[in-house]
Amino acid sequence: MKIAAISTAQVPSQTANSIQVMKVCNALTRLGHEVHLYLPGEGEVNREELAELYGITVAFEIKKLPASLRLKRNDFAWRAVRLASLQKADLVYSWAIQAAVFALAGGKTALFEAHDLPTGRFGPLWMRAFLRLPGKKRLVMITRALQSALERRLGPLLPSEDQVIAPNGVDLERYLGLPSPIKARRWLGLPEGLTVGCTGHLYAGRGGDLFLGLARRFPGLQFLWVGGRPEDVETYRKLAAGMENVTFTGFIPNARLPLYQAAADILLMPYGRSIAGSSGGNSAEICSPMKLFDYLGAGRAILTSDLPVIREVLDEEHALFAPPEDLPAWVSALERLAGDEELRALLALRTRRLAERYTWLERERKCLEGL
Repeated sequence: MKIAAISTAQVPSQTANSIQVMKVCNALTRLGHEVHLYLPGEGEVNREELAELYGITVAFEIKKLPASLRLKRNDFAWRAVRLASLQKADLVYSWAIQAAVFALAGGKTALFEAHDLPTGRFGPLWMRAFLRLPGKKRLVMITRALQSALERRLGPLLPSEDQVIAPNGVDLERYLGLPSPIKARRWLGLPEGLTVGCTGHLYAGRGGDLFLGLARRFPGLQFLWVGGRPEDVETYRKLAAGMENVTFTGFIPNARLPLYQAAADILLMPYGRSIAGSSGGNSAEICSPMKLFDYLGAGRAILTSDLPVIREVLDEEHALFAPPEDLPAWVSALERLAGDEELRALLALRTRRLAERYTWLERERKCLEGL
């Protein structure tokens, strides 16, 4: 199938939405589809840089097109769909609702992947247009919680056969043959000792303060945070001044992330009740954290905030849970996990098996099935 993928993500960048778009296009290409990705911007892309930054393993065409912020990038969406039509694409796979609407209006098959509720004055109008326009279409949503929120906001969506719940995924091949935590720490030059790790940004609600609170309560454990914007990393390094058991690495390219996750004995998802993204907002009720699926692939014990969206994937068979922002409860849970090697090994084995159900390849097969 020839697929025109259309996204307003900034590529290259460190944002989660850009990583997700590139992972999807990588998986679609690996499944044998001809993918043409259209992005806003100018110039050519450096494929070696993208391979390192995003951990992609196959080549697909990437074309940047002009986009006007004054026109809310509607001009970009129109240009991208027009090119898709000229190239006789079989499917427009879009993260931009405007492009999905333009595709349907032009008689193209359209798949819209929703990660959030429609925003602004025109967002709901574009979404309703997508739902009401005739044509072959599919709505992909990253969580059941998002599906429910969209139904509350907009009413009935599409027939059940035209809706897909597809959480994010993992490139499981990149997690095969990982070394033990001790060996991974040695290879990376990290401090030795039972290590509690967390990967991702340090935006509000991501648990940086709770992470430091745990580090203060467990001076005999090593705490490793991988990722974050330079300004956020600098802030937390200052907060951790004098704490010899805390390491903030700063940003690590996605291609190298599995080894850092393997260096941890325990992986944390210390989300707050409100979770900010790169553009702000609160995604706690509807998000599908990509780190969750990477953690599954890494095959390590997981300690996570007890949020409904996390329980769409995990249960007590696969992780330990603690209430968001409740430091005493997190201390108790971590004390249990750090002191029980057999429990850590059991949870690690179960998470690794669970990862096989959440690969990017299986996700994209599911998204396209029947189209």
